[in-house]
Amino acid sequence: MFNRILNRLEETLIAVLMGAATLVIFLAVVHRFLASVPVVQDWVVKLNVSWAQELCIFMFVWMAKFGAAYGVRTGIHVGVDVLVRKLADRPQRAMILFGLLAGALFTGIVGSLGAKFVWEMAHTDQVSADLEWPMWIIYLCVPLGSYLMCYRFLQVAWTFFGGGELPHHDHGHVEGLEEEGARS
Repeated sequence: MFNRILNRLEETLIAVLMGAATLVIFLAVVHRFLASVPVVQDWVVKLNVSWAQELCIFMFVWMAKFGAAYGVRTGIHVGVDVLVRKLADRPQRAMILFGLLAGALFTGIVGSLGAKFVWEMAHTDQVSADLEWPMWIIYLCVPLGSYLMCYRFLQVAWTFFGGGELPHHDHGHVEGLEEEGARS
């Protein structure tokens, strides 16, 4: 139950950030275009959208942190396993487990250092340049995303240790689309 809620929250956050960033960029481009149209340029230039670029950068950073955790969970995170695949079964399993636990350790350390940084940042008056948001809120994605990724590494390691299964993403399959033969 907890994992299902966490999965849905993770997917929703990524989708909302992606959609919102696309919308903000679209509006900024339309604004830039309309600012060169003589009829409306005087009115459009008065609208301040200087915050759009900064907001999109922040949304993409959050998206990347949570997208990496999603990638670990679904098996689409970048990994180099050319040498590991050449090993015999037992050493291969040991190396895979070692890699997953090393990933968990690394992301746990990054999450802890990020949490310490955010805690210290929260006690300052530092704000972002255009949006004037407290910077600790912006940097909160580092501990949250890193701890989620650590949890995902441990989750995958536990599943692998118990049954030898790793998440695998079929690049030829698009979820939500039916097969040609299934429709007829």
